[in-house]
Amino acid sequence: MTDFQLTDSDGHPFTVQNLQGKPSLVFFGFTHCPDVCPTTLVKLAQVKKTAPLTGMQVLFITVDPQRDTPQAVGKYAHSFDPSFVGLTGDQAAIDKVTKAFAVAAIRVDLPGGDYTMDHSAQVFLVNPQAQIVGVFSPPFDTRRLAQDLVVAAPHLGAKT
Repeated sequence: MTDFQLTDSDGHPFTVQNLQGKPSLVFFGFTHCPDVCPTTLVKLAQVKKTAPLTGMQVLFITVDPQRDTPQAVGKYAHSFDPSFVGLTGDQAAIDKVTKAFAVAAIRVDLPGGDYTMDHSAQVFLVNPQAQIVGVFSPPFDTRRLAQDLVVAAPHLGAKT
C-alpha cells in the first residue's frame, strides 16, 4: 500500500506503518454525516464486540478535513467505541489515502452555503502486512460480518 501520513485525535502522525502488525477495519466518512457513517460505525462497534479479534483496530478516516479536526474526528469515533481511531489530515493527505483505498469522495454544496460529502461506504479489511484483503459493502449484516472476521482471523494472525 502507498505510504500516507494522517493525524490521530491526539495530534500524532499515523502512517501505513501503523497498519502493520495488526488487522484493521477501515471506514471512510465524515462527522457531519446524517446517516451512513453513524449507522456503519454502530455496526462496527457491534461487530467488534461479537467477533473480538486480538489486536483488531477500527479506523475512521475523514473525507472532510475542512471541518474534521483531529479532536472532532477523534471525539466522533470514540463516541461509537472508545478504542476506535479517528484520523484526519490536510486535503492532500486525505486525497492520497482515499486514492490508496480507491474511495470516492466529493463535496456537494447545499442551499444556504452548507455542504455535505458523498462518499464510498465500504469497510476495508487490512491485514497485518498493510494489504487490503477484504472489502465489505453495505448493507452490513453485523452477524455475518463478525462470522467473516472469525473465519479470516487465522489468515490475519489474529485470535478470537
